[in-house]
Amino acid sequence: MLIRVDPQSTVPLFAQIADALRTEITGGRLVAGERIPSAREVAEALQVNLHTVLHAYQDLRDEGLIDLRRGRGAVVTSTGAALAGLQAEITALVDKARSLGVSPDTLSALVKEAARDH
Repeated sequence: MLIRVDPQSTVPLFAQIADALRTEITGGRLVAGERIPSAREVAEALQVNLHTVLHAYQDLRDEGLIDLRRGRGAVVTSTGAALAGLQAEITALVDKARSLGVSPDTLSALVKEAARDH
């Protein structure tokens, strides 16, 4: 697993780390039960503050993508792993919308409306 950050970016470092891990999880490269590197290991590898990585991990925990357990570390949840399948379905939906000439804004509005109705 490779996490890269751009210190020059306007996106905060913790958000870049969370985004990289979120992409690994939703892409199916990290599976349920798989341990991700400790915050300390990531902080050292990226040469960032430990609290920056902890912030990213806490955001992912709040989203239900990882579970943080003392002594066990950070582990991908089954919810996080299920998002890999959802990502594939979303990609198929986007492809179908594109083939029908539906704009991204219209597709987004349709998804938001469907989510509100359920």
